[in-house]
Amino acid sequence: MRRGRRAGGRETLSEPVGGGLARLVPDPDRPRAWELLLDGAPQSHVDLDAPTRLVFEYQRRLGHVADLAAPPGRPLAVAHLGGGALTLARYVAVTRPRSAQQVAEPDARLTELVRRELPLPDGARVRVRAVDAREMLRKLPDGWAGLVITDVFSDARTPAHCTSVEFLDEVRRVLAPGGWYAVNVTDGPPLAHLRRQAATVAARFAHVCLMAEPAVLRGKRFGNGVLLAADGELPLPELVRRCAGDPFTARVLAGGELRDFTGGAEAVTDATASASPPPPEGSFA
Repeated sequence: MRRGRRAGGRETLSEPVGGGLARLVPDPDRPRAWELLLDGAPQSHVDLDAPTRLVFEYQRRLGHVADLAAPPGRPLAVAHLGGGALTLARYVAVTRPRSAQQVAEPDARLTELVRRELPLPDGARVRVRAVDAREMLRKLPDGWAGLVITDVFSDARTPAHCTSVEFLDEVRRVLAPGGWYAVNVTDGPPLAHLRRQAATVAARFAHVCLMAEPAVLRGKRFGNGVLLAADGELPLPELVRRCAGDPFTARVLAGGELRDFTGGAEAVTDATASASPPPPEGSFA
């Protein structure tokens, strides 16, 4: 491990992992908070003193999903496809004690670094599997999860095999009746990937909504969209309220608005799938 510049008396920690060079950069405003970067791309933010504090805006939206997926405080079985610094797993462990969580994170060295430097809260029932997302899904029993969250990135791009209807068929097998599916999608103008992902999710679930900042939805800049899907009705008014109250407000598209946004895009199959577009140069400068 290499140590670098100081922030508030703490040093940046750098360590090679399977996916490149991982860096834990101290948050200058919080004494036990860190940002994880992988080859310069921001991955996660963790505040060990306040694990329910979600700094990245897309993670705040996923936090809203985790809050609303079941009555407050009730344990929930959650499958996280993509691990990073285990930010959302920590959030669920604190807000829903006794929840059973499984995480697919193929980079075992990254997980080792995170567990050592950013330990999980006491009592967290989180199992991290050093396998690919689809491989972990295949290992989970039918109807195991109340919530599946996909946040899978390799070289800052979502791999193609995690974007198809066949992938979602495996997600549906793992979801319990009434379970929810959420996915973080990154894209920029002209938003072709995000539109296709919205169409793909809508091809497998009866109810879908998209949460994203207005500038992203207008194709003004590269950013994140969170798709939420279920077979039952979604709590759209509460999602709208929460997204409007975030530091960076987001719109919630559903029904006709989402169909208009999708614009006739076709669902993605394994045969037609491609990785999400790379972030523009300088995105993480």
